[in-house]
Amino acid sequence: MADQTRVPASRRVTINTVAKAAGVSIATVSRVMSGSSSVTPDLAARVHKVADELSYRPSTAARGLVLGSLRNMGVILPDLANAYFFDVVKQMHHGATADGYRMLVADYSGDAADELATALDLLGQVDGLVLLSSRIPTSGLKELAKQSTPVLLVNRVELEVDLPMVAVDNFTPMMQLCGHLAKLGHRRIVYVKGSDLAWQNRERWRAIEMAKVLGIEATAVPSDGTIEGGYDVVEEALTHEPTALVCFNDLTALGVISKLRERGLRVPEDISVTGFDDIDMARHLAPRLTTVVSPKIDLGDQAWSLMRAALNNEATTSPPLIPADVVIRESTGPASR
Repeated sequence: MADQTRVPASRRVTINTVAKAAGVSIATVSRVMSGSSSVTPDLAARVHKVADELSYRPSTAARGLVLGSLRNMGVILPDLANAYFFDVVKQMHHGATADGYRMLVADYSGDAADELATALDLLGQVDGLVLLSSRIPTSGLKELAKQSTPVLLVNRVELEVDLPMVAVDNFTPMMQLCGHLAKLGHRRIVYVKGSDLAWQNRERWRAIEMAKVLGIEATAVPSDGTIEGGYDVVEEALTHEPTALVCFNDLTALGVISKLRERGLRVPEDISVTGFDDIDMARHLAPRLTTVVSPKIDLGDQAWSLMRAALNNEATTSPPLIPADVVIRESTGPASR
């Protein structure tokens, strides 16, 4: 028996239906729906009135072919579960929406080859592509730079790649964080890493290595920037007998503190813990987390400004690194003896 809920093809409202009802050509309807100024106001009003009466909604893809623009913006990020990325994308979304773009957000397995493949797949479906905290090797970024679709790097700096980019300063605040620990008497710390492919991880570890001028000896242990990753690596980190655990980000710190609590270790009385990013949960932990306030709103705004310029074929200059501030809370204290 035929599906009675299915609308017969003859009843479907198409651009041809609107054109016949309004007594105009299909091309005229297309120009009206695309907002073209070449149609007189009276004629445009007549077409819109007929389209509304018929409940006609133009195909976004078809409209894109007329305009030469899909009005879609792609964003690829490493982890949809990370609140930090969500906040940056949300801020970019405000700018994109105001300029008439939809955002298509995708994550990937964490593998750089998978990210590059995802990027290449998206290029044909979007007007521009944002790579947030990208892990694609420079050879892949150079390949993307040759494409006609604008590509923007956010939270990564690669000087030999011809792409617009904007990022937060990771090195300076991490040095300041180490300086804070040094003042508290900490000399032996463990850095709980993020992905080795992440530019932020490399910058933060570079700062920690430089902290030897402050009298700090640092060891790094592998992790992945997630809560579970931080939780799982605590046992290994403690074998180095640190007085402080410096975590790649706040999510890692959440997992670290959870495991330390299970071990019966107090934070910060027995061991201090720091994070990075200042996601909302960082302020509601017990103890509240000492971390770095990454300016997510500024980053999102500057990212969209760069992308807007690229979409308009305007010359772009990558701005200086955006400064970030250390915030001292209760998860750090004097080094235990």
